[in-house]
Amino acid sequence: MESFFRTHRYLVEHLDDQLVNRRLMDEVNWDDRLIAIKGARGVGKTTFLLQYAKRFTDLNKRDCLYINMNHFSFTCKTLRDFAEEFRFKGGKILLIDQMFKYPEWAKELRECYDDFSDLKIIFSGSTVMPLEESKEISAVVKTYNLRGFSFREFLNIITGSNFESYTLDEILTNHEKIATSICSRVKPLAYFRDYIHHGYYPFFLERRNFSENLLKTVNMMLEVDVLSIRQIEQSYLPRLRKLLYLLSLSSPGKPNISQLSVDCDISRATVTNYLEYLKDARLINMLYREGEEFPKKPDMVYMHNTNLVFALKPRLIEDQALRETFFYNQLHHHNCKLKKGNKNGVFIVKGNESNIFKIEGSKAKSKKKGDMYYAVEMMEIGEECIIPLWLFGFLY
Repeated sequence: MESFFRTHRYLVEHLDDQLVNRRLMDEVNWDDRLIAIKGARGVGKTTFLLQYAKRFTDLNKRDCLYINMNHFSFTCKTLRDFAEEFRFKGGKILLIDQMFKYPEWAKELRECYDDFSDLKIIFSGSTVMPLEESKEISAVVKTYNLRGFSFREFLNIITGSNFESYTLDEILTNHEKIATSICSRVKPLAYFRDYIHHGYYPFFLERRNFSENLLKTVNMMLEVDVLSIRQIEQSYLPRLRKLLYLLSLSSPGKPNISQLSVDCDISRATVTNYLEYLKDARLINMLYREGEEFPKKPDMVYMHNTNLVFALKPRLIEDQALRETFFYNQLHHHNCKLKKGNKNGVFIVKGNESNIFKIEGSKAKSKKKGDMYYAVEMMEIGEECIIPLWLFGFLY
């Protein structure tokens, strides 16, 4: 136990004070006793847990402890026994990383929840973990999703600013005033393309080659998160990797399930299932027409974020593809459902209301239609129904 406390203290004390405060930190109801922080590999779940410890607990009280289920001691000691010993020594908050690595995680989490009413457990997990399907803990766990950096968070880090986020309704009704306020302090377009290339994943802050690091992370998502959690045979990994690569080459595009089935040497049904697994792993996004959902074939497949486009697609990347991928990624977080519009580059966004958006590179000379919003990249401040594309990066 003492070695875990030493590790906990070291990690919290050496946490960079300059790290951005994630919006999710203020959205979680920390009064709940069992909290799951799900997120794709590489988005900062470990840092998020340690930031919680630094912000809300006192190191000297030793009532909060971070543990990683990768530790070999958990091959012999059960999680429940560890939690009980922690309680006996005054523990109140257990932060658990890499929970999916523990074989009986759902069963023992429920045992801890039922038996230790004075213990709070906050654990991180892959987006592929089927928490909602777990009969043991689905009724008692509160789940939150940690995403990669928004453009707002990236901008705050790079410029040392403290910009707030806005709701979609606030942007639609007041975008000119909001954009004017932001542009009086920074020039968002000076940083926008940097974000598109490398701003979504926190490890752009590390002194390593970003693209190589991202490729390693993608392979870990496939090898560990998808194969292990979904219990897919290791021999299918090359086909899964090939499927992702082929999708990246045509993204955004309408997938040809039959051709993908032939190219990857798997059945059509398997292709459809793998698409859903890749979506759960936050590697792709799928866009459907109105009235259609999985398991039907998606009308369009996008990479989950623009950083993945650069990492996976070796050929020339179209600017319009990056714009649409950015828009989908930033809006998808905002409890919105996105549907395919009647043309390419047109999205139907269903939130409190249903709105139509057309994604463009620059403000066209022709008059815009009043029943549609236009998200335009090459502009700082919009007017009426024309909104700067970068401003949709301020939704979280």
